[in-house]
Amino acid sequence: MSKKYKIILDYINDLSVEIKDPEALLIVKEKILKFKLDLEITSKPLKNKMIEVNTKLTYQDKEAKQREAYFEMIYATVIKLDEGIENKKELEKILLCDVQKEIYPKIEKIFIETIKNSGLPGIKFTKKIDFDELYYKQLN
Repeated sequence: MSKKYKIILDYINDLSVEIKDPEALLIVKEKILKFKLDLEITSKPLKNKMIEVNTKLTYQDKEAKQREAYFEMIYATVIKLDEGIENKKELEKILLCDVQKEIYPKIEKIFIETIKNSGLPGIKFTKKIDFDELYYKQLN
């Protein structure tokens, strides 16, 4: 199956690293396993059959009463659709699944390196995201 889109450009649209203070970083190092990764995908149409897809990663401890640290990145990808894509379901699959599977390894690497360079060198995401599964769950 051939791709029905082409990536025109991709870039970090927004990057936020918030660590309250050095003491907070020490606390975060102890509690980093409680942090959860969230993923949000949005899109907006552009001219000439192009679409901007924003993939937002957020890494934080949602259970903490006080936020010691917060990491967020919005990665923008502009794609140009092939002619003939008129079906809404086909477009959703391209945006939520196909594009994500292509760009996510790069996004994850950038995000992890950012967190590591923020004072958390042992960080890694153990759970891999299955975009096909997420897409089909959304359908049901």
